[in-house]
Amino acid sequence: MSRAALLVLADGRFPAGGHAHSGGAEAAVAAGRITDAATLEAFCRGRLHTAGLVAAGLAAAAAGGCDPLALDDAADARTPVPALRTVARKLGRQMMRAARATWPSPELDALAAARPKGAHQPVVLGLAARSAGLAPEDAAYAVVYETVSGPATAVVRLLSLDPFDATAVLARLASDLDGVVAEAVAAAEHVPREGIGALPARSAPLLDITAQQHAAWPVRLFAS
Repeated sequence: MSRAALLVLADGRFPAGGHAHSGGAEAAVAAGRITDAATLEAFCRGRLHTAGLVAAGLAAAAAGGCDPLALDDAADARTPVPALRTVARKLGRQMMRAARATWPSPELDALAAARPKGAHQPVVLGLAARSAGLAPEDAAYAVVYETVSGPATAVVRLLSLDPFDATAVLARLASDLDGVVAEAVAAAEHVPREGIGALPARSAPLLDITAQQHAAWPVRLFAS
C-alpha cells in the first residue's frame, strides 16, 4: 500500500473536476447561510456528517471489493435530486479518466464499459483507490477531505475569505473527519454479510433543495 498514492488521489490538483464545484457552498453564500469562517465551519460539519458519510461509505465499500455496479445503484438511491445525480456522474466520468490514466486496471475498465455515461464519483474513487493499492480507509479519507475542502476553497473565492481562516476551519474539523471515516469503513465491512443496506443513507434536505435550485441559475461561478 502506497501512502504516496493517497496523496495523489486527495490532491486538489488531481484532474478529477472537483475544482469546478462548491459542494453547495455557492447557494449557501447567496442565501446568507455562509458569511464567515464560523458559518463555513458549521456548513462543512453538516455536509460531512450527511453527504460526506454516505459518499465515504460507498467509496470504502468499492475499495474493499464490493460490486461497483450494485454500489452505483445504491448511490443513485441515496441521491434523490436529479441535479446532484447528474453532477455525481459527471464527476465520476472525469475521475474515471484520471484514474485509468494513473492506475490502469481491469476493474476500472469494466466499470467504465458498464456505465459509459459515468458512475457516481465516490464509487469510481473507491475503485481507483483499490487499483492504486489503497485500503478502504484511505478511500474514505480522500472522500471526506474533498467533502469539506471543496466548499472551503469555494468560499475563499466567493467571499474573499482569508485562506488562513479557511484552512483553520479544515484543521478544526480533523477529529470529525476521523470519526466519519471510522463510521464509513465499519459500515462497508458489513456489506458482504448484510448487503448494500448496511451502508449509511443519511440525507441533507436543504442541500438537496438548494442544489436543484442552483442548477437553474442563469449565471453562477460553480457548476454545483
